[in-house]
Parts: sequence; structure tokens; C-alpha cells
Amino acid sequence: MTLGFRILTDVPRAPDALMDRFLDVPTAHVSDCMQRLFAAGAGLRPLHRGGKLIGNALTVKVRPGDNLMVHKAIDIARPRDVIVVDAGGELTHAIVGELMMRHAQKRGVAGLVIYGAVRDLATIGADTYPVYGVGVTHRGPYKDGPGEINVPVAIGGMVIEPGDIVIGDEDGVVAVPLGKAEGILELTAAQRRREEKVMLEILAGTVDRSWVDAALKARGLKV
Repeated sequence: MTLGFRILTDVPRAPDALMDRFLDVPTAHVSDCMQRLFAAGAGLRPLHRGGKLIGNALTVKVRPGDNLMVHKAIDIARPRDVIVVDAGGELTHAIVGELMMRHAQKRGVAGLVIYGAVRDLATIGADTYPVYGVGVTHRGPYKDGPGEINVPVAIGGMVIEPGDIVIGDEDGVVAVPLGKAEGILELTAAQRRREEKVMLEILAGTVDRSWVDAALKARGLKV
């Protein structure tokens, strides 16, 4: 198997029931419960009109400006896969556009996460099909390779392994390692309860803000 032209197939997958439990979990809660270290950079933004993204990571690493292996990934994707493309964050060539988006959608792909540019923004932006990217350009891609499928990729500082659970909403994208999913779900449930309690206290005017002065005092603040 030639390095740079590989498709790996032995990839773990999350069961639908496990992924469904993340449907009402905000990415912010997941990120907080992963110590704020494992989310994609702020440059990766939702380009669609709105809609939650949940699915198994089908990762693709390509040469910046080339989408040959992205086409192959769409062709072999299973329903509820999220095609996650590391195109190096390069913005001079679009990696996907309307035709590829529709092909992925037709095949049951849950969404597209592109660390690079897209095009046909009017169509993508009017649709609820999840597409995330870091830029837009009319200039199309090359189709020469190299590229690899189902290898670890890095998206704006977030490392994604094949089979990770990918979660996206209006705030961005985060990936949960499959083996950590149950623990993260427990932590996010506790986070939700804490935030609901604080919100009720804020609305009632009873929230305790003494922690702010305590934190400042501990750091040596003098007024």
C-alpha cells in the first residue's frame, strides 16, 4: 500500500443509539467537558442555514487544492458518516461544491467538514444540510491526488481519528473519541444541570457572584 494513496477499512463505528444521545448536547458543553482542548479552531464555521451534525468520522487527508480522494470518500461512505477533510486550511481552491454536497446527501452522508474552502455558497447557505468550512472561493479543485482515507487528520488544531463521533452546531465542530463517548455524555449531562441551575438563579436575582472577587483576591488583585 503506497503511502499517500491509501484507503484504510478497519475502522470502528459508533452505534446509532449512542450518537443519538448527543443530538441535544451543545458543542460548547462537549468542549467544556473535554477541558476546552479538543475542538476545532474558530475559523471552521457552519456555512449551511442551520441544522445539527452528528455522525461517524470518515476522515480524508488531501493535498491542498485537490479533491480526488474526497470524491472516493463520498462513493464509499456509509449512512451517518461525516466526511472530514484535512485540506491544510488552504483557501485558493474549493474542495466541495453543490454537486458533491448533493451526492453526499443522496448517499446518506450526515455532513461535510472541510478544513479548506467550498463554493456554491448560495446553495449551501440556503440549505439545512450540514457543511462546515473555513472559506469560500469560486476557483475549483484539481483531481490528481495524493490523498488518504481513514487516517488521523488535524482540523484547526483538533485531531480526529476515523470513527470518532463528530458533533456540529452553530458554534462549530467537536470530535469525541469513541471510547470516551459514554463518559463525555455523563459529564455533559451534569454540565447541563449546573447551567440550568445558574440560569434560574440569574432570572430570580439570587445568583451568587462571590466567586469572582474570591478568584481575583487569590490572584493578588488590589483595588
